[in-house]
Amino acid sequence: MLPDEILATLNDRYPCRELQIRSLAALYHQEISSPPTLVIHGPDATGKSSIVKDVLRVSALPHAIVDCRECVTGRHLLERTVASCLDALDAYSDTNFDTSRYSRCENISALAVHLQTILEGRRQFVLAFDGIDKQREPPPTLFSALARFGEILQIPNLSIILTVTVARPRQLHSPGIPHLYFPPYTRDESIRILGLDPPAIFTRAISPSMDYTEEEALEDNAWVWGRFCGVVWDSLAKGAARDIVSFRAICDKLWRPFVSSIDDGTFGTRDFSRLMVAKRGLFQGDDALVDKIIPKTAGEGKKATSHALRDLPYYSKYLLCAAYLASFNPVRQDQVFFLKSHEKKRRRKGGAVTTARASKHRRIPRHLLNPSPFPLDRLLAILHAILPDPPPQVADIQTQIATLTSLRLLQRTGASGDVLDPGCKWRVNFGWDYVQAVGRNVGFEIAEWVSE
Repeated sequence: MLPDEILATLNDRYPCRELQIRSLAALYHQEISSPPTLVIHGPDATGKSSIVKDVLRVSALPHAIVDCRECVTGRHLLERTVASCLDALDAYSDTNFDTSRYSRCENISALAVHLQTILEGRRQFVLAFDGIDKQREPPPTLFSALARFGEILQIPNLSIILTVTVARPRQLHSPGIPHLYFPPYTRDESIRILGLDPPAIFTRAISPSMDYTEEEALEDNAWVWGRFCGVVWDSLAKGAARDIVSFRAICDKLWRPFVSSIDDGTFGTRDFSRLMVAKRGLFQGDDALVDKIIPKTAGEGKKATSHALRDLPYYSKYLLCAAYLASFNPVRQDQVFFLKSHEKKRRRKGGAVTTARASKHRRIPRHLLNPSPFPLDRLLAILHAILPDPPPQVADIQTQIATLTSLRLLQRTGASGDVLDPGCKWRVNFGWDYVQAVGRNVGFEIAEWVSE
């Protein structure tokens, strides 16, 4: 076990992790033998990597830590492991190794041979694989082989630490391997961790002439920051940012707009209830949860439709326009609107009809009526008529129709079980404003194609 003063330092640096720090300090010590394999698992941002690095550092054990997320292929990971072991042994001893002998490591067997040669006759050595479950192209037997290195290869001075997010015992193919769990931080633990470094309320410097000291400023910073973090957790972070990193990012983003009224003198540092009422709009929306490069403008709230259109493919937008035309245009006028060789020309929109006969027989605009069902072959015919260029062979129109159906933008009206059955009829599930935004997004003015 490490000395109490070192454990106290680690506990102060990593609060709410005393059990995990004491477990690692008891397992990895110079006077006792460490387990051949230890699996450390837990969600992201729970302190696994940082605590392992610091415990191994203060224990003065020769160790090497491999960041598996930086390795692209399996061979890259194995060669990085051998190089890290050589660098660690050079730092803890005066022996100079011939690195040319260990430059190639193509498989797990070669790694085992290199480790046996490197660690022969040496004291305890710890090899930690950080984020090994996030390695891009791991060898198929990587987990099971590493878990049994100390058992099969007879390397008694080698201890392996595997840091993963989710522990899957079946991947190890070896029972009895100890696991150490890092649970996610609770509400009180998260607020306590963020309370270690509260930001300042006032942007201006505190001068000696002010009736306000630095000690009072630090006390007010901690008081307001702790209650502010509790409100952020209850309103936003509890459901959308459960890890400590996201929680801190949301708090940092909302802190300055929240305390701006205190900074300009509108509220006092102890008027938290009144400040909450005045700034309740910050916690009612989701702007803090969305990262943006372009700042929000005044008219951004009116562009919800354009935001919803960004994820639709190019030909899906034309499919929606064609479906709307198939629903609201009569079948008898398809030749007038979509047959290019037809002699009768379409009348452009925007011209007002002033004759007495037209005012006498006034009709309801078609976009105010219910959509009519249409067959699939008519939809495809209208689509090819309104497209500026023929669709390429790689554009799977049938799949895009099925996707629009799953998004409930298109609805089936027939009783057929097949989504793409030619005998099935369809109808649109959106209105005139939406299809206008879709058409303008691709440069298609749909008002010129709708029958009156």
